[in-house]
Amino acid sequence: MMKAVAYQQANTITSKQALIDIEIQSPIVQGYDLLVRVQAISVNPVDTKIRKHVSVEHDQWKVLGWDAVGIVEAIGENVCNFKVGDEVWYAGALNRQGSNSELQLVDERIVGHKPQSLNAEQAAALPLTAITAWEMLFDRLQVPKVAAENTTILVIGGAGGVGSITIQLLKQLTNLKIISTASRSETKTWVEQLGADYVLDHRQPLAKQIKQLNLNAPKYVFSTTQTDQHLADIAELIAPQGHFGLIDDPEQLDIKLFKSKSVSVHWEFMFTRSMFQTMDMIKQSELLNQVAQLVDDGQIKTTVNQVLSPINAENLITAHQQIESGSTKGKIVLHGF
Repeated sequence: MMKAVAYQQANTITSKQALIDIEIQSPIVQGYDLLVRVQAISVNPVDTKIRKHVSVEHDQWKVLGWDAVGIVEAIGENVCNFKVGDEVWYAGALNRQGSNSELQLVDERIVGHKPQSLNAEQAAALPLTAITAWEMLFDRLQVPKVAAENTTILVIGGAGGVGSITIQLLKQLTNLKIISTASRSETKTWVEQLGADYVLDHRQPLAKQIKQLNLNAPKYVFSTTQTDQHLADIAELIAPQGHFGLIDDPEQLDIKLFKSKSVSVHWEFMFTRSMFQTMDMIKQSELLNQVAQLVDDGQIKTTVNQVLSPINAENLITAHQQIESGSTKGKIVLHGF
């Protein structure tokens, strides 16, 4: 048996049944799976969305959590890139049990070796957001490492988890001018420290602020949050033949606004590769190893902003409440059972 935090019926975070401390059967490793003893986790908006909307049968438990650092305890018969005792980091798969448990099964093809220079709490802040940011920038938007001089990108929501790593990847791996949005003095300072060249206030019209900078119109726009509120602004400010990407879930998305400029629109969902067992699943392992190297080389820093301990229902409820408030800076991490 193992400790876990789970639930059965979709609910608000204020419900007594929202998240519960339980004990469940330990999983059995097979195939490409690693059995990982979880040391630290971080909490993401996807955790709150699943908790609010997905229920399971009364005799089942739903374990959330899609960011983890841990140590490999056992490997399946098909595993070839890891061994027992390896320190690993990963974001897991949406259609499997999550990391809010002492032991977790995860396919080796979406797992990387943990950065050696970070402890478990520091590293746990990065996997899901690093995969999301990397895939959006280099797989979806196809941002070049060396672009034409004065090519600009706008990152909406730069102080959040995904925005925080997006800015760092852009700063270290490309020559783009980085425009970020932030609304509070502390978050403006945060995105500047991460590498943003310019900071806009997303509570004010963005197109007008872009014009005042006297820069080239952004060829790339990455919206991490509140896309529905900014869509008309994005259509106005983006360069003709530009590339627009989003990761949130607007109720409606009228992309006709982009027709006159021939703008391409891209969704990024970092669970696609694991959910559909795509032929290139291994790319997530590869990019996590690349990010780990960037961390160990001192080019990327952790985005953890708060650490809670231990991993239990009480602390996870606190983390969910903070994320649902929409005012988080960086990542919330939980450590140890």
